[in-house]
Amino acid sequence: MSETTPGGATAPARPSVDDQLTSAQLAAKYGLSVSGARPSLFQYIRQLWGRRHFILAFSQAKLTAQYSQAKLGQLWQVVTPLLNAAVYYFIFGLILNADRGMSQEVFIPFLVTGVFVFTFTQSSVMAGVKSISGNLGLVRALHFPRASLPISLALQQLQQLMFSMAVLVVIAVSFGSFPSLSWLLILPALVLQFGFNTGLALIMARLGSKTPDLAQLMPFIMRTWMYASGVMFSIPVMLADKPAWIADVLQWNPAAIYMDLIRFALIDGYGSENLPPHVWAFAVGWAVLFGAAGFVYFWKAEERYGRG
Repeated sequence: MSETTPGGATAPARPSVDDQLTSAQLAAKYGLSVSGARPSLFQYIRQLWGRRHFILAFSQAKLTAQYSQAKLGQLWQVVTPLLNAAVYYFIFGLILNADRGMSQEVFIPFLVTGVFVFTFTQSSVMAGVKSISGNLGLVRALHFPRASLPISLALQQLQQLMFSMAVLVVIAVSFGSFPSLSWLLILPALVLQFGFNTGLALIMARLGSKTPDLAQLMPFIMRTWMYASGVMFSIPVMLADKPAWIADVLQWNPAAIYMDLIRFALIDGYGSENLPPHVWAFAVGWAVLFGAAGFVYFWKAEERYGRG
């Protein structure tokens, strides 16, 4: 910069006070902040609460659009897991005799419950993986807490499960399990599973945002998890001739925990002897651990989503 003197000559301009300040000092002086900077954890929670209507509306819109191109529409929300259960019953129930002494009145609701409940977790994880990478236009165009996306998609899967639960109740009653006080236990079990699923979806959302190929790998991981969780068979009965610790480890995995709690609540012939020790403590522990850890893990990368 230069300035003109009265004689027509030019002289260097006197340096401004701002020229002596660093970028950080200038920002502090004029009250500027970094665009998209990560807020504190408590501020982030408040922002999410402020977007609660968006989270609910987004989950409902995704649920409505999921089968909008199919002629049966929303019926596929129930038909798909029912068809899966029918296939598993044919293979594991009729061909492989995975019922291992269970009566048909117990095994069929047992199997359908396992398929529906595990599908809830599986779908939440798969939706979480793509929640950021699959919505980059929204992420880059608007400023909002990015956790809204995986949370809303986990909520979408919970709403979808409600359709399946209505069918599950009909199946349970058809096979002799009538409403009782134990059915009230389904609600806290689903709330805990939702907390676990949401935390896991948040973890997978951060991982999937940087590694899109993870979406191609996850179906194989989820299938392995399904077979290890006793969806189609009773873990303690199937592994009766194996070391006890193997059955304990498989029963204490979160997918098996939540399935067994809902089976116990819903099916008359599925008693407490089929549950691992301290089952409710494990159910709460998994939900709190993954819910809190997943939320913090996702929040720590808030400013990086949609960039690069």
